[in-house]
Amino acid sequence: MSLQAVLAGVDPRWHAAGASALDETLGRRAVDSRLGRRMLAGALAQGPAAQLLAPAPQGPAALVARWRPARLAALHRDLGVLAYAPAIRAEIRRDAVKHLKAALAGSYVLALDRSIWDARIDAALQTRLGSQLQAALAADSASALFALFELQGRAELQTWARQREPALADWAQLACAPADLPSAHLPEKPLLVVHAHHQNRAVA
Repeated sequence: MSLQAVLAGVDPRWHAAGASALDETLGRRAVDSRLGRRMLAGALAQGPAAQLLAPAPQGPAALVARWRPARLAALHRDLGVLAYAPAIRAEIRRDAVKHLKAALAGSYVLALDRSIWDARIDAALQTRLGSQLQAALAADSASALFALFELQGRAELQTWARQREPALADWAQLACAPADLPSAHLPEKPLLVVHAHHQNRAVA
């Protein structure tokens, strides 16, 4: 995979951030020129892609090929669903449960599976997750639920990967628009179950 393909996978809003900011149109044009790619890569390597673009024999090609945007989005969503498992399990209203099942399909079972995570959290976090889930359900839109779970999943993956797989943390950050992420709270073991599942599907 070429540097051009890697840079094309970066959300263009990252090129508009920082001291060497480019608007989205110029950023897209830069990806198509050799000099532009060098400039973009240099700026990212000194900032949010320091680990992803660090000198390495294969560079970021294998990681980016494994975690294409659709696969990364699916991982984010499932991690978010698992992170919200305490609130999802506590939701017993018939219409709400029906809505969750319809929106999440197979991922709903992930939230209920106590063999993956017992979902024990403190009362304050339980209250916060419950309130946020209620707000998303009140919007009566699957997109509101997906946005909630994706944002939390991004936080979970990046927090874990910063310690365990820094290049993946960079890529997961750059592949999505810049955002203020919530606090992460998933233990490592259940996170690894979901991560391994998606990684195995990516290389199958």
